[in-house]
Amino acid sequence: MQNDNPRRLVKAKDQNSQLHKINEKIRARSVRVVGDEFDAPGVYSIEEALKIADSMDLDLVEISPNADPPVCKLVDYQKFLYQQKKKQKELKAKQVKTIIKEIRFGPQTDEHDYQFKLKHAKSFLEEGAKVKAYVFFKGRSILFKEQGEVILLRLAQDLEDYGKVDQLPKLEGKRMIMFFTPKAAKKKN
Repeated sequence: MQNDNPRRLVKAKDQNSQLHKINEKIRARSVRVVGDEFDAPGVYSIEEALKIADSMDLDLVEISPNADPPVCKLVDYQKFLYQQKKKQKELKAKQVKTIIKEIRFGPQTDEHDYQFKLKHAKSFLEEGAKVKAYVFFKGRSILFKEQGEVILLRLAQDLEDYGKVDQLPKLEGKRMIMFFTPKAAKKKN
């Protein structure tokens, strides 16, 4: 089938790098044709569908290859790709990015430092960030694992109104780690 449409010839060169089968690359014998500007959707032979696309100066794009028969849409392929990229960008923008804030304790953290760090942990959880609290053991202070666990369990008890515990205290190397997730993320106005 010889095609004199220059727009279709240019696109035929780029078809190796495309995500969808378009025009002559579609191998099905019959296809279900749909389109925004197409008034007679239905099942057509591939030859008829290509003629319809050519007469409307549009591309035939296979959007659902696993359907029986495959679904093809009459669109301008470059515009179709642009709209898909735009949708992907919008979805990516709507994703919630999780922020993890870290709070470090020592096994012999005194009361004032504990209260100071507790205040910060509360504010992080109120802002909607996750909190990673850990006790860092230097040198021989690893002998005081129980004190580190007590500090983290006390922190969990003090933060129970602001967040919930994701992971109980767990020793990883020289750190005893505990994670908190905010109960309800409050947005600042």
